[in-house]
Amino acid sequence: MTNFAKKILRHFFYKIYQIGHYEFYKRSIQDKYSFLKTQMEFDETSVKIDLEASVINHRKDKRYIKIGRNSWLRGQILICKHGGEVSIGEDCFIGENSRIWSAARIVIGNRVLISHNVNIHDNSSHSLDSKERHLEYLAIKNDNVLLDNLKIGEAEIIIEDDAWIGFNCTILKGVTVGRGAIIGANSIITRDVEPYSVMVGNPSKIIKYTT
Repeated sequence: MTNFAKKILRHFFYKIYQIGHYEFYKRSIQDKYSFLKTQMEFDETSVKIDLEASVINHRKDKRYIKIGRNSWLRGQILICKHGGEVSIGEDCFIGENSRIWSAARIVIGNRVLISHNVNIHDNSSHSLDSKERHLEYLAIKNDNVLLDNLKIGEAEIIIEDDAWIGFNCTILKGVTVGRGAIIGANSIITRDVEPYSVMVGNPSKIIKYTT
């Protein structure tokens, strides 16, 4: 077989591989969208959801998770069994490995950019009581369920329109991030952020304002 014929054959098999890979990806996305329609409310014609994204709805009611038009989800949304609600506006981006976990209420406005590896939690995740924490652990380990009567200090989070959250940031319970605010990479936010401010660090502080 000539080198030219080998080249043509390699090209032919590569095209077959590409077509097969695309069809597998397409079917996988279609399956994911079918499942997610049972977990949350979103416009499947405009919302983009990557394969690595995940939604865990322990309340088993899709009304408690909403994503607005033209938004793009690459991270994870989770709401607890005893409570929790997540609302994401239009034209938002949720980066890879970012986690939005709610036991109270998390509201994200329009045109909000959330980079990768961001944690947004409106609760303390576990009880402050050591015995209750152990019971939570056993319930999850043995039955893969969450308890109904968790006491984990919930307080809602609001992220207003046009905010930008840098990578590796943590936003803790009870915080409001004002409109147009920017949170610098690796920052930990434990208090309200003023509109159009740039807040960085741990402990975080305002370094300037934008428009």
